[in-house]
Amino acid sequence: MLDFEALNAALTALTARHSALSCSVLTHSILGRDIPLITLGHGKRGVLYVGAHRGTDGITSGILLDFITDYLRQYERGATVFEYPMPYLFEERKIYVVPMLNPDGVDYVANGVGEDNPLFERAMRMNGSEDFSHWQANARGVDLHHNYDAGFTEHQKSRGLSNGAPSLFGGEFPESEPETAALARFLRLRREEIMGVLSLRAPGEALVCNCNDNLSAKTMAVGRVLSRMTGYRLERPEGVSAYGSLSDWCIEKLGRPAFTVDCGRGESPLPEEQRPLIYERLRRVLFSFPCLV
Repeated sequence: MLDFEALNAALTALTARHSALSCSVLTHSILGRDIPLITLGHGKRGVLYVGAHRGTDGITSGILLDFITDYLRQYERGATVFEYPMPYLFEERKIYVVPMLNPDGVDYVANGVGEDNPLFERAMRMNGSEDFSHWQANARGVDLHHNYDAGFTEHQKSRGLSNGAPSLFGGEFPESEPETAALARFLRLRREEIMGVLSLRAPGEALVCNCNDNLSAKTMAVGRVLSRMTGYRLERPEGVSAYGSLSDWCIEKLGRPAFTVDCGRGESPLPEEQRPLIYERLRRVLFSFPCLV
């Protein structure tokens, strides 16, 4: 499983090799890790891709790393990917990528929690076990996937949680966590530039879009195209998944097409062996989305 250290090493190597790659820091996690923000292209119209809201979603960070690597290789070749010439895509569109929004949670899943962790006792108390392989929350027990101001109150009532937990606790209030607060602030500041958002999650093989009364013809049309490209079904979220996600918030507050892309099949966390297969299935979407929205 790709962890924070491996992601950083890969991005450092890519930055050294490719001048077209811009890598900055979105913010810092609860435990002080830099959360990378990648920028590809110079265009005035952009999109955002986000991976690993949850600790068990490290495979989505790998998928986005594969896309960044592929994009840079194709751009330097001057290739046409699907129907999009890479020089056009680079000059006319901009793709922001946050490959790992929750590096602390991913590290919990990949490497466990050591006694040198300042939140060791809290994490052990919440988890109830030394096995952190199914930890979804950030370092202090907030599920970032439910920490946005879109159905937040309804989610909290439905779960009945009032304190940190390995999963499903949405926090004391929307954007209570530095990771989600920074991402939402980034999107608000670039509201006129960013035309659409994809948030990768695993597993499920579905494109999840909770538009409610805000369902626009454009969002519906884009969703159908993405569904055809991936073979993933287009569906509304149900139950606990129906509240508080980044895609919900983008649709409700920003009025932008946004989808939670549930990748792969099986039990979470998915094995790394699925990563190349999932990437191939999502490749057309990741290259095409900037020109669809």
